[in-house]
Amino acid sequence: MKIFFRLVSFSKPYRHYIPEYVVYIFLYILFGLLNFTMLIPLFDVLFNTGNSKVVEQLPAFSFSINYFKDAFYFYLTQSVASNGKMGVLIFVSCILLVCVLFKNIFGFLAQKVLTRMRINLVKYIREKLFEQFSTQSLQFFHKEKKGDLLATISGDVVEIENTVVSSIQTIFREPLVIISTFIMLFYLSKELTLFTLFFFPVSGFVISFISKKLRKKSNQSQSLLGVLLNLAEETISGIRIIKTFNAENFVQERYRKENQTLSKLTKSMVNQRELASPISEFLGVLVVVVIIIYGGHLILNGKSHLTASQFIVYITFYLQIITPAKSIAGAITYLQRGLAAGERVIRILDVPQKVVEVVNAKKIDEFNSKIVFKNVTFRYEEKNVLSNINITIPKGKMIALVGNSGGGKSTLTDLVPRFYDVNEGAILIDDIDIKSVAIKDLRNLIGMVSQEAILFHDTIFNNIAFGCESATIDQVESAAKIANAHEFILQLKDGYQTTVGDRGVLLSGGQRQRITIARAVLKNAPILILDEATSALDSESEKLVQNALEKLMENRTSIVIAHRLSTIKNADEIIVLNQGVIAEQGTHESLILQKGIYKKLVDLQEIK
Repeated sequence: MKIFFRLVSFSKPYRHYIPEYVVYIFLYILFGLLNFTMLIPLFDVLFNTGNSKVVEQLPAFSFSINYFKDAFYFYLTQSVASNGKMGVLIFVSCILLVCVLFKNIFGFLAQKVLTRMRINLVKYIREKLFEQFSTQSLQFFHKEKKGDLLATISGDVVEIENTVVSSIQTIFREPLVIISTFIMLFYLSKELTLFTLFFFPVSGFVISFISKKLRKKSNQSQSLLGVLLNLAEETISGIRIIKTFNAENFVQERYRKENQTLSKLTKSMVNQRELASPISEFLGVLVVVVIIIYGGHLILNGKSHLTASQFIVYITFYLQIITPAKSIAGAITYLQRGLAAGERVIRILDVPQKVVEVVNAKKIDEFNSKIVFKNVTFRYEEKNVLSNINITIPKGKMIALVGNSGGGKSTLTDLVPRFYDVNEGAILIDDIDIKSVAIKDLRNLIGMVSQEAILFHDTIFNNIAFGCESATIDQVESAAKIANAHEFILQLKDGYQTTVGDRGVLLSGGQRQRITIARAVLKNAPILILDEATSALDSESEKLVQNALEKLMENRTSIVIAHRLSTIKNADEIIVLNQGVIAEQGTHESLILQKGIYKKLVDLQEIK
């Protein structure tokens, strides 16, 4: 139940609903009990038992059960005296009808309050999950599968809504109904009620057994759903490769096998879940049958104070326990799936932030002198990716990072905007440790163009203006002109309002990259990071993009990861990274003279 209460705790922002709900549910139960209490005088009149209580004087008002009971019998006595038995039937039937009406009104109002709370609670959980996704460091996404994260924010949250949140009403309302009904049963007959209580642990044990098995299977089910989402996402992303290698049947068969396993598991879960309610009903009816036999025996032998009409009402009350007991049994089994989903949601929400802003972080809005890597060491798990890196990047200079794949080039640039935090050493901007700077201010100083042109399924205008909500069309067009993108954009059907498709699929590689350059131009940040921005382009596109990048780098401090070394000959300094350490450092000419790793890389490219 720890997970359940943790999930319920998400409703704290909406706890003002609780008092309102409690009032409505109290009145709902009260009028529900009155419904059946009315049956006693009704049966007494119908069967002419002569057991009806006679009250000839209206009692003095007091807020107590006895007052309302005596007041009812006073008006009943008056009705008998003036209208006879038919008048009594009409009087009691009208009160019964009013009680049913008020019971349903308050039941509806309670449900309405719970619906508001339920929808807001689920909205809150979704928002917290999305907030976690959008604020976590990149390290988080190295460990988590994309399919599992999508399954959590979609499937798991829906599961919580359909089970845990839906069960709140049952778990909070039905026990109150059962307890209040048992109070009435004890009021009618203590002996008979105590006798029946021995049967309830049996039902509880059966439901508990089913629930434990259900929770285990639910965890397996959601894991398989994550696998299916991963397969679907990989298939959509890699559809060109799949078709090129005629692998459609392979991926279909792989998906079919996982889907078949999930289907079998789901069938088993549904069957077990649906088993709880009929078992609960059967055991409940079994108890009622025992009551009829045992209670009837006591009454027939004169060993009980219950009258015939009271005994019928007693059985009617007991029958009312079956429905909420079934609901609770069903809710408990449904709850297991929700709790398994809740466990996964809470696991994601409880992942600590690796990159945390310090209290009273420094505000900066400009870059004045230099960036310094001071004895920087970084590791993902245990093995160092970067070791003892020392670099100084003066303002306005271009620094190029080269080396073999896996050398740590991208990781080094990712440390500057604090996508990760260094394990040892420090990165300084204008002699200020970036860990002490407000993260938003730090990232406002940095523009980035990556190897993969990342565009969103939106218009060209919104992709260029991404993050700059106040951008005007003139500003966007100006940025596009600098990025050599304006002309091709105007040739598109809807110009700047053209939707680029998922990940910009409707544009060519060079067009996508120029849109991302325009985005960086519009941001106008003083520090620029270029991560192999031309490596995936053909010669013509590369020339256009390279020209745009040169315009972008003017008067900016640039850190460039270079795949094609011809693009960084004029860099102020070239740093050769090899297995996470600085192997060589200098200008293009000085590194050629050293005849080391850089010279070999240049020679290899010239051979090609």
